[in-house]
Amino acid sequence: MKIVDLEPGDPRLETDLLPVLRELRPHLTAELFRDIYATGHAQGLRFSAAYADDGRCVGAAGWRIIVNTSSLKKLYVDDLVTSEDARSGGVGNAMVAHLEAHAREAGCYELNLDSGTHRTGAHRFYLRERFDIVAFHFTRELRPLQ
Repeated sequence: MKIVDLEPGDPRLETDLLPVLRELRPHLTAELFRDIYATGHAQGLRFSAAYADDGRCVGAAGWRIIVNTSSLKKLYVDDLVTSEDARSGGVGNAMVAHLEAHAREAGCYELNLDSGTHRTGAHRFYLRERFDIVAFHFTRELRPLQ
């Protein structure tokens, strides 16, 4: 397995990473993904892709380094997904190790993420990977002003 960090403009973002990412974020179109990365990259958003030995993209991670008062400096994982046909094959473990290496290199104190309450399989994985449940995440939906 090979894990690659993809920069804006890399065609593999849409051809390879986006189909895997859409397994987690089905609302993403190619155009919306381009727009999000164009804006998000300036805010620190990065994407990494995991490739199987046969060259197929089997994992995707969106992440960023954040400085704040609670964690001081952390690597926050926006998205972490393994393609359905490659799950339980070590892809997720390799992606977490890749992200942790980035976090350590950047001097982060934490590697963290949020996971939807309905994603119990993902929760089992995160607990196996030695993540702790340390907070509740609250959301208030806002509708655009008309």
